[in-house]
Amino acid sequence: MNRKNRLQPAVTMVVAVLLLSILAGCADNAGNQTTGSALNEAGGSKASASGDKLEKIRYAPLSGVSGLAVSFGAEKGIFEEEGLDVEFISTKDPIAGLNSKDIDVVDVATTTAVVAAGKGAPIKIVSSMFRTKGPFYLIAGPEIKTVEDLKGKNIGIGNFGSGLEVYTRVILEEHGVSADDVTFIANSTHQAAYASLETGQVDATIIHEPFASLVENEGKGTIIATGWDYLPNFHTGVLAAREGILKDNPELVEKLLRAYFKSQEYAKSNEEEFRAYYLKNIDIDPEVLDLALEREAVLWENNPNVDVDALNETQQIQEKLGFQDEIYEVEELLDLRFIPQP
Repeated sequence: MNRKNRLQPAVTMVVAVLLLSILAGCADNAGNQTTGSALNEAGGSKASASGDKLEKIRYAPLSGVSGLAVSFGAEKGIFEEEGLDVEFISTKDPIAGLNSKDIDVVDVATTTAVVAAGKGAPIKIVSSMFRTKGPFYLIAGPEIKTVEDLKGKNIGIGNFGSGLEVYTRVILEEHGVSADDVTFIANSTHQAAYASLETGQVDATIIHEPFASLVENEGKGTIIATGWDYLPNFHTGVLAAREGILKDNPELVEKLLRAYFKSQEYAKSNEEEFRAYYLKNIDIDPEVLDLALEREAVLWENNPNVDVDALNETQQIQEKLGFQDEIYEVEELLDLRFIPQP
C-alpha cells in the first residue's frame, strides 16, 4: 500500500469566515472557542427577548460553510425559540470535548462517533445530520479527463484514514486504479486542498463544495467523479451527545435537535434569504455559490433518522479498507429518543 506521509505545506489562504466567528463575532484569547453566550460563562441562565428563562447547552457544530445553516438559524432566533442559551464551541476533536464534559453535543463524522462509542467512550449517537451522503468530489487539473488518467499521479486525500480517503480509494478501485498506482498526499481540506491543486502539489484531490464548482468556473480543472455515486449508503454525519447530559438533562438534547433541524429547514425553504446570508459571510462568486447549492440540493435531506443498515454497511467498508478493526453493534451506540417527529 503506497501511503507516503507527505504533508501539505503551510498555506496562507484561509477557507473563509469561520462559522463560530459568524455566531459570536470574536474568539476567546486562546483562539479555539467561541460562544454565543459569553456572559453566561460562569453559570446562571440567560433570558430570551420575551423574558423567558433560557437553558444553557454547549454545542460544537460543523465549522465553515457546512455549518452556515446553524449559524443562520441562531441569527434568526430559532435556538432561543426552543428555550436554549447555546454556547457554540469550535473544536478540532469533538470526541475529546464530549469525553472531557466540555461539550454536550457535537456534529461529527459518523465513523469517528461509531469507533469512539464502540470502544467505550461515554457518548451516544442521537441523530443523523442534515445530510448523510458524502458531499465529496474528485477534481483534477485540466490535463486529466478521467479517473483512469490518475495512474502514476499525486492525489490529495485530506487526511489519512478519513472518510475522504475512503471515497478516493473506492472511486479509484471502481476504475481499475489501485492504491499502489498512485501517491496519496495528506493535503488537508477546503481551501488548503484547493490550493494544493492550484500549485501543482497534487494532480487531483477529493474536496467539498464550493471548490468543486469553483474549479470548473475558473477553468482550472474538472470534476471527474462525484462521491455519492460510488458510495450512496456510506453514512458521513451524525450528532452525538455525552451520556451525562442524556441522563441528567435529556430535554436539552431534544430541544437542540429541534432547533438544529428547524434551522436547516428554514435555510432550505428560504433559499434567497439564505443565499444572501451565505454571501454576506463567505467571500465567494455568486455564480459559483448558485452552482454549488444546485448541485448539492439532492443531499440536503434534513432527515434526522439514523439508518442502521447504512451504519453497518459503512462499518463493513471501513473494515475492508483497514480503517476499522471490528464491526460494532450499532444498536448499542444509539439513543434516538429525541429525534424530532414531523
